[in-house]
Amino acid sequence: MKKNILLIGGSTGIGYQIAELLNENNNIIVASRNKSELDTDKVTHLEFDVLKDDISELDLPDTIDGLVYCPGSIDLKPFKMIKPESFEKEMNLNFFGLVRCVKGVLDKLKNSDQASLVFFSTVAVKVGMPFHTNVAAAKGAIEGFAKSLAAEYAPNFRVNVIAPSLTDTPLAEKLLSNDDKRKKMDQRHPLKRVGEPKDIANLAAFLLSENSSWITGQILGVDGGLSTINSN
Repeated sequence: MKKNILLIGGSTGIGYQIAELLNENNNIIVASRNKSELDTDKVTHLEFDVLKDDISELDLPDTIDGLVYCPGSIDLKPFKMIKPESFEKEMNLNFFGLVRCVKGVLDKLKNSDQASLVFFSTVAVKVGMPFHTNVAAAKGAIEGFAKSLAAEYAPNFRVNVIAPSLTDTPLAEKLLSNDDKRKKMDQRHPLKRVGEPKDIANLAAFLLSENSSWITGQILGVDGGLSTINSN
């Protein structure tokens, strides 16, 4: 029987790749501001702005077996240049938007035999990096929220977080805008390359599947070894 998988913001980058991987064997619903390159013959697209709209008002199935929250940003600046409003903006998109979405579909998740929730953090939460104070703070909130949520709702549903390093998505265009920048970023990682969307999507697909049925409350690094290996 096909599962109902809801992707929030899944029309580009990693979310798009997750939809591509899972659409043959699951009912994929993508709630995002635009369709982008989505094949709407294979997935259902619902117009949704996480900062403005109420997800409970969308036409969703009564049972949701998988929830993936994709919205995020990469706004790297020195702390002295970041206004408090910027921290609020990052928290609203990354964390409070997530909380609102989980709240809005909670009953539908409970209707599943064992729903799987997948959120996204960043390697910069585990490894302190300059210029990451705002995004690391917001993603750190996600990690704490996910662990507590996993404990509170086990075994009804599972909650896991993927913490990537730099991945070649539209969000990272400025950081990978020429060959010199890409080579520099490649060399930062022990595996000598930045991530590709499929690197992250493959793990998300695993976490949404029955193959990960004994995994919950985990922060899983997909980061080319950056968080655990010093290869220099």
